Amino acid sequence: MRLTVLGGGGFRVPLVYGALLGDREEGRVTRVTLHDLDGSRLRAVATVLAEQAAGVPDAPAVEVTTDLDEALRGADFVFSAIRVGGLEGRAADERVALTEGVLGQETVGAGGIAFGLRTVPVATDIARRIAALAPDAWVINFTNPAGLVTEAMSRVLGDRVIGICDSPVGLGRRVARALGADPGRVWMDYVGLNHLGWLRGLRVAGRDELPRLLGDSEALGSLEEGRLFGADWLRSLGAIPNEYLHYYYFNRETVRAYRRAERTRGAFVRDQQAGFYAEPSLRRWESALAEREATYMAGNREASGAGERVDEDLESGGYEQVALALMRAVARDERATLILNVRNRTTLSVLDADAVVEVPCLVDAGGAHPYAVDPLPGHATGLVTAVKAVEREVMKAAESGSRSAAVRAFALHPLVDSVTVARRLLDGYTAVHPGLAHLNRK
Repeated sequence: MRLTVLGGGGFRVPLVYGALLGDREEGRVTRVTLHDLDGSRLRAVATVLAEQAAGVPDAPAVEVTTDLDEALRGADFVFSAIRVGGLEGRAADERVALTEGVLGQETVGAGGIAFGLRTVPVATDIARRIAALAPDAWVINFTNPAGLVTEAMSRVLGDRVIGICDSPVGLGRRVARALGADPGRVWMDYVGLNHLGWLRGLRVAGRDELPRLLGDSEALGSLEEGRLFGADWLRSLGAIPNEYLHYYYFNRETVRAYRRAERTRGAFVRDQQAGFYAEPSLRRWESALAEREATYMAGNREASGAGERVDEDLESGGYEQVALALMRAVARDERATLILNVRNRTTLSVLDADAVVEVPCLVDAGGAHPYAVDPLPGHATGLVTAVKAVEREVMKAAESGSRSAAVRAFALHPLVDSVTVARRLLDGYTAVHPGLAHLNRK
């Protein structure tokens, strides 16, 4: 079986390859094709993969190419993890937003909108090439903003594109651990959009144990989300929010912390990774990965006084394990339940059938099928429908070049509180990203 990785020069590709090395079952991936526009990054990652494969019998063969069509032909699965504009683009997104006093995170708020405006046209073009050259391939999208990009690609590929994220599985693992339960044997009642979801229940042997956690201050204090959001707020919600909801619930505090920081997160990651790519090795990659994980959402933890991440939260087993489980279920028709980004169908009545949502799904050879879920409470419905409306305006602007649609995308986002600021944000982003310049002319 052949897997093509788009964004194959990306820093986290060795995580995916490491997961493949541990799969010894029949029907496993035997060939990996890495595609990237940057040949030097491809070579750096290939160096690390070769070290990972040393001594592993029958390790998947690795090939690299900068030719997209060559990468796609014959692929059974396509893993999309591209970053349009690179880390320099991410750092610019953050700077422009913070200059206007609003959040610049790469998937949330103004930064996420700017990233989406750059990424949607490229992702849509890729989807068209996949449809033409590998129509039977399944596409696993990790490109951020993951829900928005998955929905844009689904307009071409339908249900053959499935979005993944490591946030829900990490949340479920932490909550299960706090309850003393086996993360592999729990049912998560989780629903929302990518980076905008809530864990409303955690069933162990058919019994919802989340109320027990919410009533135990000590257990909540052992949970990263308990330290991040505070026990009182979690009890008020009656749920555990995805960590990215900290940007919404504590926006002013987070923006202040980010504006005080010496560097933005994007600039930190850019500078850190530059050292690895200059002298690539497995040891340097592992060191950089450990530092990256330890400093994840550092500004949010500073704003909330949550302190350092505990060792258990630094363990591997995130999106690469979700991707592997998804490929196994589809390729081998081994049924699995995973939280994925898929088309809504009738899952959430407040959204239309084509809206991509993040919910538990049954996965088999026919793809991912969302389970029925209970309706969201009013406060969550408001956020989900508002952010989905923003995503639709981003897609409209990306497809048509409409300046008014782009301004609406910024102005309608809950974390941008002014049409005037929305216009200045668009002007700022078009000034630093040449690929967005056309949005100033329509």
